Amino acid sequence: MAHLTYTDAMNGALERLSSVGYEHGRSFVNHAPMAAEALAHMGYADEVPDWVEGHLRSHSFHDVPERRFTIDPADEADWRQALGDFGRVADWTTLFERELAEDRWADVLARWWPRLLPGMSGVLTHGVIRTAHAVRAVVTAGPDHRMQLAELAQGLGYWAARYSEGGVVVEEHPGEDGAAGDVVPALDELVAEFSGIYATLSLNHPVPLIHSVTGPAAVRLVVEHLPKAQRWPSYQVARAVSRTMLDWFHVVPRPAAPLPDAPDVAGLFAEAVGIGDEHAIKLAEVAVRHQAWAPDPRHAAAAHVANRAIGRLLHR
Repeated sequence: MAHLTYTDAMNGALERLSSVGYEHGRSFVNHAPMAAEALAHMGYADEVPDWVEGHLRSHSFHDVPERRFTIDPADEADWRQALGDFGRVADWTTLFERELAEDRWADVLARWWPRLLPGMSGVLTHGVIRTAHAVRAVVTAGPDHRMQLAELAQGLGYWAARYSEGGVVVEEHPGEDGAAGDVVPALDELVAEFSGIYATLSLNHPVPLIHSVTGPAAVRLVVEHLPKAQRWPSYQVARAVSRTMLDWFHVVPRPAAPLPDAPDVAGLFAEAVGIGDEHAIKLAEVAVRHQAWAPDPRHAAAAHVANRAIGRLLHR
């Protein structure tokens, strides 16, 4: 039996998910495109079809709102008033479909990234996370990336429609010169820092604060595709959003707390696949990715804590 390639798995998943709504329940996010991409990227392409079908069976997704009015990207007053209006999500997606058909995807991303960045915190950063997985899918797919561009349009459209500045205050610190070469290690350390915070806390629910890790990890995934002038501001916003999440969830970090012992990250990802939860899968994939880029025991510790807590939550 032939095994699926990354592209085969993603094309099938994106086709299956193309008409599925953005949310379910009380504005809970559709994670299927993101988790499917993480599975395929990690070499679990054969698992993607069944995982997607299982996810669709276990969730009742809302219909996508109907298109209402065309958003004019050349009229700043027009597109700004549509930011954060989920009722316009189909209008936003149509805008990005049109722009991605007419221009290079990297140019569309560069044009809209700084416009959407201040609203990164909306729906716990899922707009930027879905966009980041779509960017990696576009890059990985190669020349025939029509399905992946359609997913990028949906990721950007969702980000725009759920745009929220959420009380996030971006602070500059002395010594931050914004040098382009500094932003990658700064983002890597930010992901490791919040992995360590997550791994050493006793949380009422294991899922929400995961996004203080996966949000900046999404920015890290995209940042090298952005113009240099946009990279340091992206780090500053990602840092501010993750720190604001601590306030949202009334969390006080425990800087001296020891990390729990954890298996290797590859084993943790396999464990997350067995659990089947989208948050466990995405966090474990971040742990594998960042352990390869900037090894740090905090990555595995966070994924291990999430796997245990989410596993218990699902089977209680």
